[in-house]
Amino acid sequence: MNHHEIPLQPDVCYHIFNHANGFENLFVNDGNYQYFLKKFATHISPIADTFAYCLMPNHFHLLVRIKPTAQLSESLKLSESSKASISNQLSKRFSNFFSAYAQSFNKQQNRKGSLFVSNFKRKEVSDDWYFARLVHYIHYNPVKDGFVSHPAAWPHSSFVSLLSEKPTRLLRTETIAFFGDRNSFLQIHGLEPDDQFLNIVNQHL
Repeated sequence: MNHHEIPLQPDVCYHIFNHANGFENLFVNDGNYQYFLKKFATHISPIADTFAYCLMPNHFHLLVRIKPTAQLSESLKLSESSKASISNQLSKRFSNFFSAYAQSFNKQQNRKGSLFVSNFKRKEVSDDWYFARLVHYIHYNPVKDGFVSHPAAWPHSSFVSLLSEKPTRLLRTETIAFFGDRNSFLQIHGLEPDDQFLNIVNQHL
């Protein structure tokens, strides 16, 4: 089964990712990144909790857990008879989110046509090892692609927010606790408590 064919189910974690068409970018200025997160909060936060994310110029990664059925019934306004189609409605929520962003981006950039590669990819996160690897992988994307030398220096990911004490929609406590504690989370990401990169983090806290 292809990544885009996996049905979204309540109370399951997914790695959701997609890429811009061809050699185009999804984000060309800071406002684009902020608008994407704003639309994400509107469309996706009612149906899914977020552990981690990273927005790159031409692609993105999200680690989310779909909310339990009881909460979905409320946010999706489901009747008993429509619960069977819950997976389709969840996928439509994501499609509507990407469509809303693309329409705004196209208008701003005076472009036409589809912005994203069709059918967003989703992969079930079925075990703890994969979850931990994925959090690390998502945060290290900007390092892997040569934009920064450490995740703390990339402003468009969840890394700094997870270490902050400011209000957040992220499942911060659960994500950090998964690694043990804050220091363990830092060490997994190649930081010691007295590391110079923490100065970057602390500037944002």
